[in-house]
Amino acid sequence: MNTPNYPRILTTTVGSYPVPSWLQATPTEQSLIDATRVVVDIQRQRGIDLPTDGELYRFDVNHPETNGMIDYFIRPLSGIRSEVGRQDWNAFRQMHSMSFRAKPAGVVEGELGEGTLNLVSDCDRAVAVAGRNLKFTVTSPYMLARTLLDKHYKDFDALLSSLSEVLAAQVKEIDCECIQIDEANIPGNPEDGPRAAKAINVLLDAFDGKKAVHFCFGNYGGQVIQKGGWDALIDFLNSLRCDHLVLELAHRPEADLEALKDVNTDITLGIGVIDVKVNPVESPDDVAASIENAENVLGSGRVGWIHPDCGFWMLQRSVVDRKIESLVKGRDKYLGIA
Repeated sequence: MNTPNYPRILTTTVGSYPVPSWLQATPTEQSLIDATRVVVDIQRQRGIDLPTDGELYRFDVNHPETNGMIDYFIRPLSGIRSEVGRQDWNAFRQMHSMSFRAKPAGVVEGELGEGTLNLVSDCDRAVAVAGRNLKFTVTSPYMLARTLLDKHYKDFDALLSSLSEVLAAQVKEIDCECIQIDEANIPGNPEDGPRAAKAINVLLDAFDGKKAVHFCFGNYGGQVIQKGGWDALIDFLNSLRCDHLVLELAHRPEADLEALKDVNTDITLGIGVIDVKVNPVESPDDVAASIENAENVLGSGRVGWIHPDCGFWMLQRSVVDRKIESLVKGRDKYLGIA
């Protein structure tokens, strides 16, 4: 993608797209294929440089608040029991792992294995209908590990290492333009930065292509769930072996942008300029002003990507499509692209 034909600031989406009502009504494989084609085409028609597949294959009516970010990855793995009883709930609460989650996504009772998880197939489905110029998203092993009640390894780092290796084995076989690792828990737990970075790097090292890492402060049913700021995470960000970062900034205070001046210059910065937690649609002027402000703070050439703060799954399609359009038009306005 880094060719003279592309602008110096590229546009992308973060991952999810609202599930079309007709896919929810008829959730067949053919409907999923057709919906994926529609979602990618919508992004491309509006000028998105690196689209995502919409993560439509993850949607679970039983977990609408996270759009399958956790359970899609956890439930198929071998060594994990997904049926969770009262005692499991109580034990998980005592761990104080996640204040926004009352029960574990699963109980680890044996050595972890890939089970029926098939990331390769899900990526191949999108590539088959839309080509390789896509970004495929994978939830961070650190975030996934935090949702588990571990009765086998009885050591968080051992659990995290095993989970990383299982995911990396599949990531290694994914064939698309870019992979993005999603992490929404470490912003509220910066002290765990070294162990989280080690786990995320296992996945990044396994992929032969462009590598991105997305961070936000939570989007649980549209609510912020993590406290803190980017200033506490700079060492962590600098330890990631990725090409670019995909960072929540539209819904963040100005000081967060200032902190990013200390990110290593060999990591390209992606800044959120579209707020996914509100319905009002940003104008192209709003987007252009956000880019200008970011470059004034960070310096010309540091911003390589613009995008929404997070996934779009909880908004209406009519709102999402207009936000995507403004994202591209605002970039073009700022760069003077006709």
